[in-house]
Amino acid sequence: MSPFILPAWPFAYGGPSGWGTIRAFPEDFIVQEVLAFEPSGTGEHAFLQIRKIGENTDYVARQLARFADVRQRDIGFAGLKDRHAVTTQWFSVWLPGKADPDWAAFASASIEVLQATRHARKLQRGALSCNRFGLTVREWRGDRDKAEAQLDALQVSGIPNYFGEQRFGHRGRNVEQALALFQGKKAGREQRSLYLSAARSFLFNQVLAGRVEQRTWNRPLPGEICMLDKSHSRFKADTLDQAIAGRVEAGEIHPTGVLWGRGDSGVTEAVAALEAEVIGRFPELAEGLQDSGVEIERRALRVNVPDLAWEFLDDRLQLRFSLPAGSYATALLREVIDWND
Repeated sequence: MSPFILPAWPFAYGGPSGWGTIRAFPEDFIVQEVLAFEPSGTGEHAFLQIRKIGENTDYVARQLARFADVRQRDIGFAGLKDRHAVTTQWFSVWLPGKADPDWAAFASASIEVLQATRHARKLQRGALSCNRFGLTVREWRGDRDKAEAQLDALQVSGIPNYFGEQRFGHRGRNVEQALALFQGKKAGREQRSLYLSAARSFLFNQVLAGRVEQRTWNRPLPGEICMLDKSHSRFKADTLDQAIAGRVEAGEIHPTGVLWGRGDSGVTEAVAALEAEVIGRFPELAEGLQDSGVEIERRALRVNVPDLAWEFLDDRLQLRFSLPAGSYATALLREVIDWND
């Protein structure tokens, strides 16, 4: 099989205005989860807020299972976090009828338990209000005036909601593996899920790229399904009147793109034509996803970043912002800088 090459997806704001290095140190990439709910304080699941440095989420989950003497599937977490970062995230441990172990003893040089409480249910994927980021770009150089203008525009108008390159593995390997899977290669449950997600994400990025090229990623088209901001609630915009256009312009609702699978996408007219044309270019991925049984879904084409703040310090650029679960900090970075990682 020939290597799968990820394309250079188009930019919404003219392309990077500078260059720099990210993640030179773990402290340059800080992420903090904010749960979508408050743990109740009682229940069979221990909820742990953990700060980790240089460790990935799966590793911490495995260590937690071993420490608490439970099965791996009894550990829950809301999302995968970067390894090369300082990340604060929540885990749950199912302990029915059991007392909490001494969580302080779980700590190590790279892991710290910040708080522990209880809740009635396991922590589910995506159960987040948002992720808060604090990023430092070192050795920044470029056109500062252009960068400032781009950052101003991002804060006001949002960013294309691309899946980040890490979703696809090194040089698109996860998409390659999805194609191999569709050709009969066997994979474990977790790996299969990873590869299917990569294939869907790739097709979504291709659809979004088409909308960015058309300059319609942030405005509705005939046949659109719109999604409410900070929500998965959506509705069919049968009539593109001034009310719909105004709500999209204000960032209250967003156009959506297809996450491919079985079923009806729900869109019609111009949106259906665009998505059919894009998906039709990748029949192996499209048919493989349908045959794998994943159901079709929609994802917002745009994400707002109203709390984006930045500061230039000598040769560094510091950024602070929040994104909803499922959106990528690198989707924001790529609009402003070309980086070494």
